[in-house]
Amino acid sequence: MEYTSRVPRPPLDGLIDDLYYLEGAPPYARLTLPASPAALLIVNLGAPFRIRAGTGTVPAEYADGCVVTTPTRAFEFGYPPRTRSVGVHVKPWGLAPFLPMPAAELSDRPVTLEQVWGRADVAELRDRLNTAGEPCAMLTLLEEELMRRLCETTAGLGLVRHASGVIAATSGAVAIGDLSAAAGVSSTHLAQRFKELVGVTPKRLARTHRFATTVLAIDFAAPIDWGAVAGGAGYFDQAHFSHEFRAFTGLTPTRYAEVRRRFLRDHPGHVLDSWPLPAD
Repeated sequence: MEYTSRVPRPPLDGLIDDLYYLEGAPPYARLTLPASPAALLIVNLGAPFRIRAGTGTVPAEYADGCVVTTPTRAFEFGYPPRTRSVGVHVKPWGLAPFLPMPAAELSDRPVTLEQVWGRADVAELRDRLNTAGEPCAMLTLLEEELMRRLCETTAGLGLVRHASGVIAATSGAVAIGDLSAAAGVSSTHLAQRFKELVGVTPKRLARTHRFATTVLAIDFAAPIDWGAVAGGAGYFDQAHFSHEFRAFTGLTPTRYAEVRRRFLRDHPGHVLDSWPLPAD
């Protein structure tokens, strides 16, 4: 697959981790994306893809693209034989200035890009991207579109951004009461702002950070002592860690390791090898 990415210029870099272009044959027809402390916006330029938001749900088709606020559970992406898109990996609070609704309304409910920005505007954007030529030009065009849509007056964004930064810097190991006290607001007020701008409470975001930090630090090429992993991450016991693991990935830790090793074995050095999992 061809993958190109870059960090946007200020002030977008305070909201977005990177802009990316992706084209080619996916490593698997279906990929599972575990819950992570980030949001996602995709402008689809190829055949439609599908998303299944949680076990027991029916996959939905996305032709124009999608918006995914900070998830609390794993999503399954179903890809066509070849995929082509540009997208944005967004910080937990980063979608808020581009949404016409509170992020909580989209929690664990991916929506089409048309539902957020409107059919005519999205169709025009996709046309411009398709005629832009090189990936770098496409990313510049997407960045310009985001700059045009940026709302500078999102209430509470500074508060949520600062608190989220502390959560990230501590890998989720911070008392939420300390965050609200330091900010001079009540825990209820902080939680409300987080739900409006991130889609989840600060406690839930902290749990996701702790889980993601723990799993991404594991060397899956070596034997894994799950008890030591749980203890090192500050979980009360291994049972608590296993429960959290299943909640965020849909898999037990042992099964997750098997599937992760399969990806690394089948596709060493793949551009998508850090987080997605085979789902088939």
